Amino acid sequence: MMAVVLLAMFSALFLAPTAQAAKSGAVYVIPVDQPIERGLHKFMERGFKEAGEMEAGLIVLQINTPGGLVQTTKEIGDMIQNSSIPVAAFIHGDAASAGSYIALTADHIAMSPGSTIGAAALVDASNNYIEDPKAVATWKANMQAAAEKNDRNGEIAQGMTDLNMVVEMPEINKTKQQGQVISLTANEALKVGYADKIASTPAEVAAWLEYSSDNLFVMEQTTFEKISTFLTHPVVSTILLFLGIAGILIELFVPGFGVPGIVGVISFALYFGGSYVAGIGGSETWFLFIIGLALLIAELFVPSFGILGILGSVSLIAGVVRAAYDTGTALFSLGIAAAAAIAVVIIVAIIFKERGIWNRFILRDSMTAEQGYSSIRTREDLIGKNGISLTTLRPAGTAVIDGENVDVVTEGSFIAANEQITVHKVEGTRVVVKRINL
Repeated sequence: MMAVVLLAMFSALFLAPTAQAAKSGAVYVIPVDQPIERGLHKFMERGFKEAGEMEAGLIVLQINTPGGLVQTTKEIGDMIQNSSIPVAAFIHGDAASAGSYIALTADHIAMSPGSTIGAAALVDASNNYIEDPKAVATWKANMQAAAEKNDRNGEIAQGMTDLNMVVEMPEINKTKQQGQVISLTANEALKVGYADKIASTPAEVAAWLEYSSDNLFVMEQTTFEKISTFLTHPVVSTILLFLGIAGILIELFVPGFGVPGIVGVISFALYFGGSYVAGIGGSETWFLFIIGLALLIAELFVPSFGILGILGSVSLIAGVVRAAYDTGTALFSLGIAAAAAIAVVIIVAIIFKERGIWNRFILRDSMTAEQGYSSIRTREDLIGKNGISLTTLRPAGTAVIDGENVDVVTEGSFIAANEQITVHKVEGTRVVVKRINL
């Protein structure tokens, strides 16, 4: 009995403080598992706001990203560094390129086995290295500053961005040579101070930082965010652009269907709507699209020597590009969509050529003699009338009929002047006469 009492006292004195050692506040996990673009920034902004509203004690960024836009990365980095709530980066895949900058701006870095960090050289949309010295120097300095903020080796951060540097890393027995960029595995990052912990789950990260994993919340996308993520996927956006361009052009050049125009408008609405919800494009994208479409329609009816058409095309392209997170991807998708759409429009125009808008500019009414139209004067009114030959008819000549000089012709015989004649028949402009035998 005495042993039980002593055990209880021991637990109260020593174990209770340990149980109370967990820091207060929930752990709020924000997934960073997509390319870094304006949509991700908006998503993370909502996450940081919700974490603040629930008075979370720790924010964990669960990172697996190939990188993305530098400007957006900087904005996310500023948000992390200005957060009043401690932020831990948990890399469970790749914190590549701009993703490594986001991880370095966090207060702590944990990595799962098999994950990597680094390879942060600037590249363009075609994945070619950017050689602009000013841009490279600025990005290199940003990476160095983010690393040194938490007392990490700034030279390694520079080596992640600069192909020309040579960086010694004796901790892992490696040297970064010219033409290479540094990319570290989880174990290598731990040895050189670019990771503080090897962990497998956000719960392990929370426990490591002395927060209770029982109070852990994972941020999820809203329904609209999920839809916008789907709509802004490069393949889906290309299909929407194709349907939009084809539908509008078919309705403009081969009117009368209605359905293609409706499909085109809905497709463009989904394209720009998904971009707007994702935070990639603002209301200016809608404005550019509407203005561009209006100018193209005006070009069909107002002679402007192509000026309205050029301005409309530029406005449409600017709207489409502005609504995409990456200019290169947007232009590529637009090129494919436009080429496919034009091919479809040509096929439809050939099949339904009688409906084409060009029919409005072609005169198709015929003015026939049966309808009372004639480009020449015929003299059927003279048939059966008598007159006098004014000249000798050999066989053509002139006769006076009803007091009017008329060019006439015989059927082959010669008629002397001042002979009485009668109009036998009229063939077009030929008035055929014959002599009256008295």
